[in-house]
Amino acid sequence: MSLQNTEAQRLEALRDLQILDTDADPAFDNLTQVAASLFDMPMVLVSLVDEHRQWFKSRVGVSANQLPRQGSFCTCAIEFNDLFIVEDALLDPCFSNSRFVIGKPHIRFYAGMPIRAENGANVGTLCLMDTQPRHLNEADQHLFILLARQAEQLLYLHSRTIQLALQTQQSAASNARYAAIIESAAAGIVRIDGYGHILQLNDSALRMLGYEREEVLGRNVKMLMPEHWASQHDGYLSTYQKTGEQHVIGSGREVAAQHKDGTHIPVHLAVSEVQNDGDPSAPANREFIGILSDLRAVAAARAREQHERSLLQVLHRGLTDYHALLSGNTLWQFLKEALKNLTQSEYALIGEVITKEGAPALKIHAISDLSWNEPTRQLMQQLRDGEMLLSGPHSMLGQVFADGKTVLSNDMLSDPRGGSLPEGHPVLRRYLGVPIVDRGEVIGMYAIANAAQDYDEGLIEWLKPFTSTCALLINLYRQLNEQKRFTEEIEAARDLAERSSKAKTDFLSSMSHELRTPLNAILGFAQLLGNGKQPLAERQQRQVEQILRSGQHLLNLINEVLDLARIEAGYTQVSLEPVNLQEVIDDTLDIIRSLASSHNISLQVQFAEAQDCFVEADYTRLKQILINLLSNAIKYNRPDGSVVLSCELRQEMVRISVRDTGIGIAAEQLDLLFEPFNRLGAEHSSIEGTGVGLALTRKLARLMQSNIHVESTVGEGSVFYFELPLLSVASPRISDAAVVSHSATYQPLPKKYQVLYIEDNPGSQRLMQELCGDMGNVQLLCVGSAEAGFELACSGSPQLILLDIDLPGMNGFQLGRMLKNNPLTRSIPLLAISATCSVQDKQQTGALGFAGFYSKPFDLNRLTQHIQQLLSQQDLI
Repeated sequence: MSLQNTEAQRLEALRDLQILDTDADPAFDNLTQVAASLFDMPMVLVSLVDEHRQWFKSRVGVSANQLPRQGSFCTCAIEFNDLFIVEDALLDPCFSNSRFVIGKPHIRFYAGMPIRAENGANVGTLCLMDTQPRHLNEADQHLFILLARQAEQLLYLHSRTIQLALQTQQSAASNARYAAIIESAAAGIVRIDGYGHILQLNDSALRMLGYEREEVLGRNVKMLMPEHWASQHDGYLSTYQKTGEQHVIGSGREVAAQHKDGTHIPVHLAVSEVQNDGDPSAPANREFIGILSDLRAVAAARAREQHERSLLQVLHRGLTDYHALLSGNTLWQFLKEALKNLTQSEYALIGEVITKEGAPALKIHAISDLSWNEPTRQLMQQLRDGEMLLSGPHSMLGQVFADGKTVLSNDMLSDPRGGSLPEGHPVLRRYLGVPIVDRGEVIGMYAIANAAQDYDEGLIEWLKPFTSTCALLINLYRQLNEQKRFTEEIEAARDLAERSSKAKTDFLSSMSHELRTPLNAILGFAQLLGNGKQPLAERQQRQVEQILRSGQHLLNLINEVLDLARIEAGYTQVSLEPVNLQEVIDDTLDIIRSLASSHNISLQVQFAEAQDCFVEADYTRLKQILINLLSNAIKYNRPDGSVVLSCELRQEMVRISVRDTGIGIAAEQLDLLFEPFNRLGAEHSSIEGTGVGLALTRKLARLMQSNIHVESTVGEGSVFYFELPLLSVASPRISDAAVVSHSATYQPLPKKYQVLYIEDNPGSQRLMQELCGDMGNVQLLCVGSAEAGFELACSGSPQLILLDIDLPGMNGFQLGRMLKNNPLTRSIPLLAISATCSVQDKQQTGALGFAGFYSKPFDLNRLTQHIQQLLSQQDLI
């Protein structure tokens, strides 16, 4: 260890002694005087050396109480660490020039023995000095060392005396603080011995429990406990002292203390043991301190909190579950019971204020049973059912619901406002009636009676959230009742609309059937006449062609009117899928070119970059829109005019436009253009039409999430356009397997085939007989019902069945299902023929496995080719 570290420890030990600059001590003075006398020395010192000086605790022959440390004999003595003697300083080269030698006190002889602190550090010396050279023999040296050790003991004694004084002072202060804490503590403090005898109680405990100190000191602490704890206390205390088993000692918990008057006080009790000297097995030597914290305020706060929580739970359930409570007709009963529980009342009611004959009346929603005989039970039931209203404005109830007053009485027996109750009526002692007000209007009230404690303004204030919730629930109740009434009216209107819609559907179905069936015969026989084996005269041929044109025009009119009616009734649906725009336009042009040629109109198509693109649309409906727009552009064009069909890409859309060079449409007529049956004056022209084409076209476009727009200039022409979504990935449209190419031709079949036609209309049967007769090698069997058709199909095994869908009794769908499920007829191909042409019917026949669907009136050539194809396929089976 370095000298610097040793010096630091030495100085720290010197400071710890707390002796520097202290007053003279007789013990030290006696020691120095003994040394001076024993060794006949003129100067004796007890010298303590700090950083800069040597301070003398006791001195003989030296007037100063301290001298500088530098160059001193004592500094060398404490560093020598043993008895240090200089017999003649003038002869010692270390001290011959010392100021203490050549100057006062003119030291010639020095003997110093280090004085050590308890940690062994040299803090000073006991030294002998003379102005003459001297010599100490061994006996003198031994005595001198003993005196130095005595000086060390005096140092130790001095230090311990100071420490003891400090500890005594601290103990006194601690005791004073303890006494102050005990007596002024807000908590009650009880000290007992191992027998349970009370040794001490502070003032707080006495005030809390209602006792005087002399009433409890020396008595068993169980007198401060309720009986069910007091009877077991001694056993708990004894068991703990024997086994260490703890119940309350060493921990804290909430218990009850017993007041002098017998009431119980909620407290928090913490008990700990005080360790004393003596035999710990003797109960008299053991002490325990219990700290009691009064929890009455906490208990009251908990009760208030629980009360508030109960109120919030009621409000929460009333607001969140009101639909379920109302649907179960339990809302008002729930609120009434909650009100009773919250206020600890015996009776309660909740009612709604309504107007009867211009005056307010109370409709009871929930009320406690106040009946005492059969008539009053019936009366209560009428009140609960809402069959009876309370209207007396001067009663204690009436003052609330009629005048909007809060009525409170805690002495109903003598309160004149209560009136007289009928004999047998339950006694009412306390009463509170509160109006339920919404935006200044009394909309209801509640009342409670016979609480355990008086009602007061504080309770009314506390119930304000409940009152507001009742106001909200009454309004919701009224709204729901109004909504229920409105819903019932809507349901009635919906039922009427559904009946009307069904009637309309039935009418449309009937009209379709009744119009298409005779038209099928007209067009069919006209086609037979025109294509017959016997050529017609030129005049007859013109007449047949006129019949076909007029019939076809009539069919178009029927289709447009029925399509428009179906869309307006909501029975038309579209199937949006990827559609090759080139294909649908090619199909459209195949149909429309002959019309353009007959009107001498130039027809052009401009695709540009839209070539071979795919759009999202319904193929059939898109084709129908294009046909309508192009046919209108041709019919309402000028002679030698032109029509341009163009497709243009616009970001993620494709704009399809039809531009004509017609007469144009005035701006004021554009809004009327899409009204059904409004031809804008064209009804007086030679152009055929009904005025429903454009209306139908716009509705079809809207079904495909698009719209028809028009721009027109009078004298120059018009352009109609709409837009469809452009698909980035698509697949070509798959052709229906049942559709047969019209360009195919078939030679007469070499063998006879049996074809069964199930049709109830005689005209349709005759048309089909003529058609099959012209085909050759086809034997047609006709039956008029599904039942007869099924028997003949099972027994005759025809090669093809033509099946009318609109059969009486069992319809064509039902019969088709039976034929497909029967092993005898499962492989016979079926062709559906119907006077209706709905998408649903076509989809249903496809789902049942029909080979095709033809709507009346049908194309005879197309049907003939399809029949021949199906029959020829039978040869391959």
